[in-house]
Amino acid sequence: MNNFKIGAMADSFRLPMKEALLKVKEVGAQGFQMYTVSGEYSADNLDKKARSEFKKYVNDLGLTISALCGDFGHGYHDREYNNILIEKSKKVLQLAADLDTHVVTTHIGVVPEDETCERYAIMHEGCLALAKAADEIGVKFAVETGPETSAVLKKFLDGLNSKGVSVNLDPANLVMVTGDDPVKAVYNLRDYIVHTHAKDGRMLNKSDPEIIYGLKAAPPEFATPFIEVPLGTGEVNFPEYLKALRDIGYSGFLTIEREVGEDPYGDISMAVNFLKDTIAGID
Repeated sequence: MNNFKIGAMADSFRLPMKEALLKVKEVGAQGFQMYTVSGEYSADNLDKKARSEFKKYVNDLGLTISALCGDFGHGYHDREYNNILIEKSKKVLQLAADLDTHVVTTHIGVVPEDETCERYAIMHEGCLALAKAADEIGVKFAVETGPETSAVLKKFLDGLNSKGVSVNLDPANLVMVTGDDPVKAVYNLRDYIVHTHAKDGRMLNKSDPEIIYGLKAAPPEFATPFIEVPLGTGEVNFPEYLKALRDIGYSGFLTIEREVGEDPYGDISMAVNFLKDTIAGID
């Protein structure tokens, strides 16, 4: 028997936060992740009193905050701008600690395969600073998978010599962007996985991740690279993926992230049931 916990991205419900959390509870999830880079619940706008009150609201609902999302929409490719991003990220790391969660997820950009290129060095320097900050606060800064293969990401993380920067494993991003195998990714990144997203999708056209993530301009002939689909209807083999997570001893959250679709409540509710049935099937 495993101890997976099912969560949902609160923002996926597209409702005010407290209403969204009622829906998280209603669909049968045990916890949630939320965005904290802007708005009422950002690190800049949530003061000490508000943090305490929100934590009580969450506890009274019997929910757990699985992670915060600290993605400012800009990878760590620019040495000068990295200093600004790191200071912003430190605030989110502290917010996570204050809210009794210990994971902040983000995208760091596209890690180059060439370890000798300047962008690799710049990203490495930025993530070293983030790792140090995360270690000091006692929170994990978790890189979301997708822009590069798990093998490239593992080599990059190994070079940091710190678990302060860890991994938020998103299996859909892997199949949609690089065509990487999520099961293989679990084993490659087993020492770093602290949170996962439950999302599904299909690759439509093999594309350059640097175009997808905005590092390069798209050519005129650029075709739609992927599509996100409801859980269980895409290219992620969830039974094998969950077996791999169980095999490495992961017992954390499978947090449903539904970024598209006309019926987020219905899709998330279906995803909760799909995960429960799949988990039961591998026990």
